[in-house]
Amino acid sequence: MSSLVNMLVDMGFEKERVETAVAKTGSADVQVVMDWMLANEEEPAAVEPNPMAQPEPEAAPAALAKSIKCDDCGKLFNSSEEVEFHASKSGHGNFSESTEEKKPLSEEEKKEQLAKIEAKLRQRRLEREAREKEEALERERARIKSGKDMLEAKKRHDELEMKKIIEQRRREKEDELKAKQRVREQIQADKLARKAKQAGQPQEAAPTPPVLADKRPPQDYSEVKLQIRLIDGKTLSQSFGAKEPLSAVRLYIEMNRTDGDGPFKLMTSFPRKVFSTDDYDKPLDTLGLAPTATLIVSKS
Repeated sequence: MSSLVNMLVDMGFEKERVETAVAKTGSADVQVVMDWMLANEEEPAAVEPNPMAQPEPEAAPAALAKSIKCDDCGKLFNSSEEVEFHASKSGHGNFSESTEEKKPLSEEEKKEQLAKIEAKLRQRRLEREAREKEEALERERARIKSGKDMLEAKKRHDELEMKKIIEQRRREKEDELKAKQRVREQIQADKLARKAKQAGQPQEAAPTPPVLADKRPPQDYSEVKLQIRLIDGKTLSQSFGAKEPLSAVRLYIEMNRTDGDGPFKLMTSFPRKVFSTDDYDKPLDTLGLAPTATLIVSKS
């Protein structure tokens, strides 16, 4: 047995696992021991003796039996463990005692058996490496897909935000144009009034500039989106309820401003209006800030 153990250890197997395989099979056949190790890779490397186990009585050997023969394939075996292993591998079930003695393997047969074993080991190794490579590829594909999904979600979010900003700027531009138009009409009315006064004509009441019709139907806005320009040039963006007072906006600015802690006032540019102390208790929609507006923070 020691030569068999040494031979398999030289082939790269752990000594404990070889000794376990020899103990399990009770065989001195390299092929039988190798087949057991290949079929039981998860078997613990060492078998601890059970001190409570009672030794089984050895059966008296038959007078003339020198081996056990498989009647299905004709192979000879030296022990019942070899027979059980062969039966589990081949499915054969007919065995009988034989007076034939199982001859030890010749050097050529040993080399052939070792070559088969090495081929099996290489095949097992290649299959394991291929399986591990496929699993690694699958993990990489899952990682790439997850990254793509995150990028797509971010892209959609950025596109929606950009659309909101463009729509808000468009509305602000419309409001600024309407305010400028009202200012120009007021200036023109003032010029006409001055000319009439200089010509000695009785001064008539300045015509009230026509109010530009808003093509958009009146809406009851529930939300006001504000762009707040700070003294240092930075901008805050925040949404408020349309019925919240202007004081809520002032409190938000005090908590989030980055331009210092000094006193400040709020105003709009078009139309130009500086909000007074009384305005801070008024709702945002009644101050003309719905649905969107730009507030300017300036020093008091």
